[in-house]
This record gives sequence, structure tokens and C-alpha cells, in this order.
Amino acid sequence: MEGTGETNGLLHLNIHIKEDEDSHNGVVKLLRIIRPQWRIEDIKKKVFTEGITNQLTGFYTGCLRSSDDVVLVRVYGHMTDLYLDRRKEKEIFQILHEHRCGPKLYCSFENGICYEFLQGMALDDKLLRQPVVYRLTAEEMAKIHTIKPRDGPPPQAFLWTKMAHFLQLVQDSENDEMPSSLRLPESTSVEALRNEMHDLKRRLGHVFSPTVLCHNDLSPANIIYNDTKGTVKFIDYEYGDFNYQAFDIANHFNEYAGLSITDYSQYPSMELQMDWLTAYLRRYKSCSDTDTISENDVKNLYITVCKYNLASHLFWGLWAVIQARHSAINFDYMRYASARFKRYFEIKEEYFGM
Repeated sequence: MEGTGETNGLLHLNIHIKEDEDSHNGVVKLLRIIRPQWRIEDIKKKVFTEGITNQLTGFYTGCLRSSDDVVLVRVYGHMTDLYLDRRKEKEIFQILHEHRCGPKLYCSFENGICYEFLQGMALDDKLLRQPVVYRLTAEEMAKIHTIKPRDGPPPQAFLWTKMAHFLQLVQDSENDEMPSSLRLPESTSVEALRNEMHDLKRRLGHVFSPTVLCHNDLSPANIIYNDTKGTVKFIDYEYGDFNYQAFDIANHFNEYAGLSITDYSQYPSMELQMDWLTAYLRRYKSCSDTDTISENDVKNLYITVCKYNLASHLFWGLWAVIQARHSAINFDYMRYASARFKRYFEIKEEYFGM
């Protein structure tokens, strides 16, 4: 049997699964350990392509839609350990499962993790805007935001440390031999972006937002809606950590603009945002001493979210530059980085004038 071990109660397998079509042998070794009752000849697979950081494949016997035992195998993307804390990801996975907010983590292996499949559908643009669905999304985020750390007071928000790390990785990847398609224009040079980050940190230092447990990457593909149960659950916690409440909400609103095609005319309307924030606050405050919210509460949160919207653009713009220079996945990361930086500068003064 392949070497095994445990970390914080989680099974770890000394198995490496290749990122290409030749991954079969590694997967078979893994499934023989965690699903010994499965006959290899009966195993089927479905490749999920929504992610742009990792490769995700589901394995099962019988029918995918009706099976209550589908194993998801996520192989980490090339060089993603440069900027992702895999230990933290597994910790968040386990915390959310303990609170019935996420799937069970079955095991880790040398270059990935294996976990439970949640029945339902990942949101598309249409579902994202349906009131029943976006209210459930708001309530689920609020529930996660009320989860306390296992020990002691909430840690420091990870935003500025992580963003500074991203910026350093962008700087480290600069070189004279880099193709022009991967170079940053002068307006968004490393030095210009560093100045923007420091200025934004200074400005947001005057805008209070509580530090809570956040998903930090709530795209439609990371939201699973089960219409039979009437529930919404979040998946993929690579960026999960304690962070500013308003960042998590703002980041989700930015996802309405899309990924492959980024169109900020699709950003949620004021009416949708206010309805979303109302549903969020009702759930969030129900876990505190008061469950009453006022129109002013919703308006104040809206203004705070608008300001943290800027941090989301800088954060993912830097992330996309790193991905463009290291990832083997076929996606135009530099186009995406350009779209995020462009939006940042378009709304910067407007949002801080509120």
C-alpha cells in the first residue's frame, strides 16, 4: 500500500497524480484506499472545467446525479503553492464541514485533495440573479461570517499580507526576456501598483469592517444550489481565511461581471444589492443580541462594500498576472488582469467620494 499518514486528523496519502491525461494510475491508487469497495472497472468520471486554478474530476459508480457517493479529486495547478496556503485551506475545509457549511474532506495527497461532492448545480448568470437564490447566497455567507475561530480572538485580516505577497511574486517574476504579452504597462507597473496598494490601505483604514471568516473567492462556479432541498452551499476554499466582511461581499458582487468575458454593465443593480444586503444582515444579526435591522444599517453596509470593491480589483488583478506567468491552464489571464485594473481606476474616486 502507498505510504499514508495523518495531519490534524486528516488522512494523507503519499501519492502524486499527474496533471495530464496520464493521471489514471495515481487516481486508481487513491481510490483503492479511500473506496476499497469500488470495483475499478465500474468507476466512471466527470471532468469539471469551471476552475481556472486547478483540475477537478469527479469519480463515482452508477449515476452521477443520483449517486450519494461521488469522490472529487482536485489536482493543484502548477506553481500555485507559490501563493496559496494549503494547510490553511484544509483547516478551513474542516471548520466549514464542522458547521455544516461545506463538504467532507476525505484526504490529502502530495499535490491535491480529495473530498465529498455536493449534489446540486453551480450557479450560472441567470440563477445568480434569481431572488430566491441570491438571498440564500447572502444568508449562507452571513452564516459563515458568524463562525468563530477555534481558539482565541479573530486573527488579523489576511487582505494586506496576501496582497503584498502577490505584489512581491509579480515583481520576482519580472525579467528582460519576458514576452511583451506578459509585461505590465507603465500605468500598472509594479511600483505603480505598490503605491496604489499603500494608498488604498490608508484610505480603507478609516472604513470599519469587522474581521470574519470569509470565503474570499465566491464566484458563481463556487456556489452550489440544490433546488430540491432549497439550499445553497459554497465550495473551494483555497482563499478561505479571516478577512474583512465587506471584502467578501464586494468580491462576490464583482463576480457578476463574469470571468471569460468581463462586463461590468452586468454588475448587480442597486436594487439587487440592497435586497441582497438586507437578507445578509437579517441572518448575520440573528446570531447576535439583536435581529432588527434598519434601512440605515443596509445603506451603511452598502457604502462600506463599495469602498472594499476596490481592494477586490487590485487583489485579483495581481493574482491574474501571477497566473499568466506561471499557470499551464489555457486562459487569458493578462486580459483579465487588465479588466480588473481598468475597473479599479474607473471607480476609485467615485467610491471614495461617497
